[in-house]
This record gives sequence, structure tokens and C-alpha cells, in this order.
Amino acid sequence: MRLVYHSLPGRASTRHTAAAIAIGVVIGYAVDMTSSDSKSPIAERFRGFLPVVVDVETAGFNPRRDALLEIAAVLLDIDAQGYIHRTETVACHVEPFPGANLDQASLEFTGIDPWHPFRMAKPEHDAMDLVFRPIRKAVKSSGCNRAILVGHNAAFDLSFVNAAAERSGVKRNPFHQFSTFDTVSLAALAYGQTVLARAVQAAGMEWDSDKAHSAVYDTERTADLFCAIVNRWHESSNSVNALSTGVV
Repeated sequence: MRLVYHSLPGRASTRHTAAAIAIGVVIGYAVDMTSSDSKSPIAERFRGFLPVVVDVETAGFNPRRDALLEIAAVLLDIDAQGYIHRTETVACHVEPFPGANLDQASLEFTGIDPWHPFRMAKPEHDAMDLVFRPIRKAVKSSGCNRAILVGHNAAFDLSFVNAAAERSGVKRNPFHQFSTFDTVSLAALAYGQTVLARAVQAAGMEWDSDKAHSAVYDTERTADLFCAIVNRWHESSNSVNALSTGVV
């Protein structure tokens, strides 16, 4: 992969360089799509990490005490033009683990009835295995080394994923143990918004409040937001490339 250094005159150069530093640290550098490396474009784009968008719905804020109730993950890929898009969504309702705390205020906020028969929830081990399997397959097929969790307030989601994997004894957690891509920071940088609904709307997409706080809906909207930001950067890099005076 080549790193492309963009040089523009005056203040525009300063602004672009600052943006490159800020975004480059989080989501990597522009990819040379003509690279002869055998890695896939998405492996090149994120330096061997496969971004996987995750959202969890829970019965509280403590990942070791409170129940995980829903989990959804969206897989991503990059097309031949360098644009990232979502490909597959995998999701599962989860049974509260034995002895789990169920905070009533959290249940009222999400609207989830943990014991509703139509949830068809799976035990935590089975749910995590169901979600992890396609992620591990995607990591391998893309030539990546590890998945990295993308989320809105990603540390929260990762804490519940890690706690559930550890508690249930699921082997080979595909996610990096602590690194994440957080769309709160990215949306603040790209659109000046931190609330998911407002950030999605600022990116030119619709937000349905009636569907919010479903793991699938929130994950797919977060994935769309992440893709919009990464693709916006991709287009900006292409535009500046056309005006660039130097390539490193």
C-alpha cells in the first residue's frame, strides 16, 4: 500500500493535512487500488483489520452484571472503486444469562420483554457463536488479521461482547480486545453531530424513531453512517489527488 501525501497551497493545505492526520489515525489512509499486494482492498484500507459494525441492546450498563438481550453485526466490504458498503447482517435475540440483572428502566427504554416467547432468544453461548462464525469467516476470506468493532459509543458494545464471550466460554473471539472505530468521534469530525439519529440525518439519510433501539436497525444505520464518512473521505482524497503536486 502506498501512502499518498497531498500538498495544497496555503491554508487549504493546512486544513487538509490536519484532517488527514485526524481521520487517518482512526480509519486509515487512502488505498492504492492498483496495489499488487494479495490482500483484499478492505484489508489494505484498514491495515489488516476488518471493520464490523456491532450494536447491542442490554438490560443495564454493567457488562458483567446486566443481561445482554440483543446483538447484531453488519459485515462490510470495499468495491473496485474503493467505496465501502455493507454486505450482510447477522443478529440474534439473547436469553439473559443465569443470575443476570434486569434493570427495569433499561427495559422500558428499549421496549424489550426478555421473556416474550416470540423473541425466540438463544442462550448466550449459542447467540455469540452464531454472530462470531460469519465474522471469523469474513476475516479469513478478506485476508485480515482481526476484526475491529465499529459502534456508536463502541466501548460500550465491545465491553458487552467481550463479557458475553468470556462468560459463555465461546472460543476465538474475532474482535480486537480493546481497539474500536467509534462513529461518535467520526460523526463529530465529519458532521458536527454526536447523537446517532442526528448524525445519520446530517449524512443525508433517514432516521425512523419507531425502529430505533432495535439492535438490527441501530447497527445498520451505524454501518451506513460509517460507510458515508469513509466514502466521503475517499472522494475527498480522490479530488485532492487530482490536484496533488507530490506523491510519496
